[in-house]
Amino acid sequence: MTEKRRLPFRYLEAACFGGLLDDPLLFLRIRPLRRALLFDCGQIAHLAKRVVKLIDTVFISHAHMDHIMGIPTLVRHHHASPRPLDIYGPPGTAERIDHLLHGYDWNLCEPTWFTLRVHEVAPEEIRHSRFSGPEGFARHDDGVEARGGAVIWSCRYVTVAAQLLDHKLPVLAFRIDERPHFAVDPRRLAEQGLAPGEWLNDLKSRVWKGQTETGVAPRHLGAEQPAQPVDDPAALYVTIRHERPGAAIGYLTDVGWTEENVARIEGFLGGLTLLCSESAFLAADVAKARASYHLCTADLNALMQRLKPRYLLPLHLSKSYLRRCVDLYRELQPPPGTTVLPLPPHLVPPPLFVEDVEPWLRVPPAAG
Repeated sequence: MTEKRRLPFRYLEAACFGGLLDDPLLFLRIRPLRRALLFDCGQIAHLAKRVVKLIDTVFISHAHMDHIMGIPTLVRHHHASPRPLDIYGPPGTAERIDHLLHGYDWNLCEPTWFTLRVHEVAPEEIRHSRFSGPEGFARHDDGVEARGGAVIWSCRYVTVAAQLLDHKLPVLAFRIDERPHFAVDPRRLAEQGLAPGEWLNDLKSRVWKGQTETGVAPRHLGAEQPAQPVDDPAALYVTIRHERPGAAIGYLTDVGWTEENVARIEGFLGGLTLLCSESAFLAADVAKARASYHLCTADLNALMQRLKPRYLLPLHLSKSYLRRCVDLYRELQPPPGTTVLPLPPHLVPPPLFVEDVEPWLRVPPAAG
């Protein structure tokens, strides 16, 4: 029996639904929440509805058609849900969402329809807009907040950070970090004179919930009874925790190979478990890559040498290489310690032709 292998994530399950040649679609399910994040939203009609329904936040790198055209399909699957849907993108995203939504008539909207919330990420601020389903997705301005750092979204298990890059227009790269999970170092526990036991479950609960009041009663080595409750459970955990970095994913697509971009990428995407990166052109076509502000395989090789991710998932190869996909993998030269994960060329259904449905259109012969 073949052993089932999984990438080394504790809370995330990653899937790329776009294949090597098609629109990039990175799907991340947060297992404890049973919810999902989607990075870019091109063609998504091939996704099962139960997959789409898990998505509650979408991160758009930029508004080129192959990265945003799936938003109406997403709205179609979500509009009757009371749960809001959030979209993060570069400046100008709300205007484009507005145009996409108002290419349709919403005269039959209902009070229970969902609200679409759009957050435009600029270098120093995030601008919020709201599209109310009960009002036919009328747009409302929800103000501006200053960015306090690279992180633009977070939950109990994961944070998402964003970095603006250049693709002849502003484009966002994303970094997804799993929060460090609760782990105790037995050696550090013994150095504090403490014994393992049920009290650690109480400590874990308080640390996860951010409770700082007195209550945890640790048990000392050799002692039969717990000690007096500690004043600061979080401080106690800091002294005994296992220092283990969380896993991280980088998502990088449609960027130019410029000195400024490379410096920002190197400072933003270091220490990754998995790098999901475009490689639109083969090395021989570097002139096309430069003209269109994309990466070629030589650029991706240089990035791997700088970033040294544990895994690399190349994606978004130009469709001009339809019958030459294997050449991409031949040109990739990962450094020691980096494993390249291959993608199938296509994950979308094959196209239908007239002859596929023509038998259904035939008029049956008359009886007799």
